[in-house]
Amino acid sequence: MPRRGFSITLAGMKSTASVRAVISLVLVLAFIAGCGSWGKSVDKTRDWSAERLYEEAKLNLQNGNYETAIEYYDKLESRFPFGTLAQQAQLDVAYAYYKFDEPASAIAAADRFIKLHPRQANVDYAYYLKGLVHFSQGESFFDRFFPRDMSLRDPGAARESFEAFSELVRRFPDSKYAKDASQRMVYLKNMLAQHEVHVANYYMRRGAYLAAANRASYVVENFQRTPAVPDALAVMAKAYTSMGLDKLAADSVRVLRLNYPNHKGISEIDGLSKK
Repeated sequence: MPRRGFSITLAGMKSTASVRAVISLVLVLAFIAGCGSWGKSVDKTRDWSAERLYEEAKLNLQNGNYETAIEYYDKLESRFPFGTLAQQAQLDVAYAYYKFDEPASAIAAADRFIKLHPRQANVDYAYYLKGLVHFSQGESFFDRFFPRDMSLRDPGAARESFEAFSELVRRFPDSKYAKDASQRMVYLKNMLAQHEVHVANYYMRRGAYLAAANRASYVVENFQRTPAVPDALAVMAKAYTSMGLDKLAADSVRVLRLNYPNHKGISEIDGLSKK
């Protein structure tokens, strides 16, 4: 009898252990499934139409929520790649990147739009936006509050900006952006010319007179009718005088006196000539 009772108890224990094992396994699997879903949020835009995605992106763009606008534009293009809204999203996202202070992405988006839609009605804006992005590149936080001479900056972005605006004006002379682009080109041309004069003066201070003369001559030949031309003529005259090239120096002074008789560089050149 004792043995029989013992066997029944043992069987019951085995049955209970099996049930517990099954329950434990179910709990572990449920826990693992729960962990897998942690951190995952349901995409609220998954059932949105193309129209709603575009309107929400546009609203966020207007409200300054540029990162969200970019996200919605990207989703619109990936989910609805065909149609006018997708095309407009490709253009609008370039502007969103520009406002989000991501110039490289803005330029890449504008270039992509130009490549994909070279005859689209708004392609002129893509060229204009490229010019704007390059125009503002290099501006630091301090520049916004303590403006400094733009001609002292790296001229690479200014050249890229000038080329983009120039392409816009050449291809689309009747564009509503052409007038502003032309005005910016004048400013950029003046800035680039003044930058060359800065470099020429640097060479003068270093005693590299030939390099200074060449740089100044480049301004006179390529940036006519800019405010930097008289300064460039003065550098040329001083550089040629320092090298003993009297005829070239005299020609530079003659042009300077004829066109800019009150330029301060004339007295400096006269002083060099007397030494």
